[in-house]
Amino acid sequence: MRATEVPAIAGAYLFEPTPYADERGFFSRTFDADAVRSVGLDPDAFVQDSLSRSVRGVVRALHLRSGAGESKMVRCSYGRIFDVVVDLRADSPTYRNRAFFELSDETQATLYIPAGCAHGFQALTETADTSYRIDRPHDPAEDVTIAFDDPELAIPWPLPVTSMSPRDREAPSLAEVLKQREK
Repeated sequence: MRATEVPAIAGAYLFEPTPYADERGFFSRTFDADAVRSVGLDPDAFVQDSLSRSVRGVVRALHLRSGAGESKMVRCSYGRIFDVVVDLRADSPTYRNRAFFELSDETQATLYIPAGCAHGFQALTETADTSYRIDRPHDPAEDVTIAFDDPELAIPWPLPVTSMSPRDREAPSLAEVLKQREK
């Protein structure tokens, strides 16, 4: 498994396995503690695995956690997704940078997203299963959501949005979220 630093987001990494394919299908390692450790991350820090299933065009975005934040590893285990990371760490050299990825079941690549970065994705296939490995138990009181269509972020979602949660649809702008965080 190869770990590559994401230049646009300080502290983010893309972990790319080497799937073994034959006439039966394929086998792929999707998590490797040594590869995670090799970039200075603690593989034992992750405490929760979650899975979402989305249909084509669904947007789940843009989410982050207040307080200590939340680091996560994200992988599309089935289908394809357009994945988005926005660095919202005021002390980061890549503050307000955005990075886009296509994650798919063909590559089984995993994206590590540091705490303090907003994350979202859009399903590009009829079914897209997205796996998350998270470093803190979920606390809904710390959920922060930013408008997926915020003009300042200008995220180029590849498909028309077919569905999203009411919370995501009613999310405030980036400017409103940053103003709230300053208080």
